[in-house]
Amino acid sequence: MSVFKPSLALAAALGFLAFQGIAHAQMPAQQPEAKAFKVGTLDLVSLHDAQFTPANDGKTFGLGQKPEAVADLLKAAGEPSNVVTLSVDALLVKSDKRVVLIDTGIGGALQQSLALSDIKPEAVTDILITHSHPDHVGGLVKDGKLAFPNAAIRMSHAEWKYMQGQSNMADLVKAISDKVKPFKAGTEVVPGITSVALPGHTPGHVGYRIVSGKDNLIDIGDTVHSSVISLAEPKWEVSFDSDHEKAEKSRLKILRQLAKTQETLFAPHFPFPGVGHVEADGDHFRWAPTLTAK
Repeated sequence: MSVFKPSLALAAALGFLAFQGIAHAQMPAQQPEAKAFKVGTLDLVSLHDAQFTPANDGKTFGLGQKPEAVADLLKAAGEPSNVVTLSVDALLVKSDKRVVLIDTGIGGALQQSLALSDIKPEAVTDILITHSHPDHVGGLVKDGKLAFPNAAIRMSHAEWKYMQGQSNMADLVKAISDKVKPFKAGTEVVPGITSVALPGHTPGHVGYRIVSGKDNLIDIGDTVHSSVISLAEPKWEVSFDSDHEKAEKSRLKILRQLAKTQETLFAPHFPFPGVGHVEADGDHFRWAPTLTAK
């Protein structure tokens, strides 16, 4: 996988401190990737959109902690200690009647990754949004037009209200309004996919549990970010979260649950393809991927 080193302008679109002013951005060429797998009878595909590397400067991860403490975690995991590497991925779910896309990235390589899966944008029937940060909704529009013209766009009522109140999102809100179908968090959004309230990152942030027969998987959106830091120190604050107390509560609750049940999860910012399990390590957790990029 190619590593994306953003320019200052592009970092503004990708890092949350700069997300605030940009709904979507032009990006340099990204390496498209698609990894197919099954959940019951459903066909799923992890789709790569982009990758970015916010600095380990104490302003993003481990707020209130020294950068050296974050660096120690990264070093122990064999990662560079001066940056935090985050993937930006989306999840495709295909059944006999629907083609569902969960999140759309920022609009990097997503369309090319879809093409690797032989999926045309016009074939997508539903887009489920975990939350309205630009690295999850930026790919909704391409060249000023809807990137998925036939898809209903679904997000929680609370998230749609929040998105409409963000001045930097005005153009995107206008472009998608006719397609948006909000729902109450906790309800089944499309057959086999139920929303899960995970507030804190944004007011209406949700995950999605996908069930087919006895198999299931949960996309937990931005409840976690780094596969190293978010699991090793889930109580450490992250600048991306709008409500740190609620975000920590949601993160600990879902991580404890996943470590106990061993339910498969998809985390869009974990190393591609972002599919695996969480293992408990005392009061901490670690990542056990079950799929690899190759």
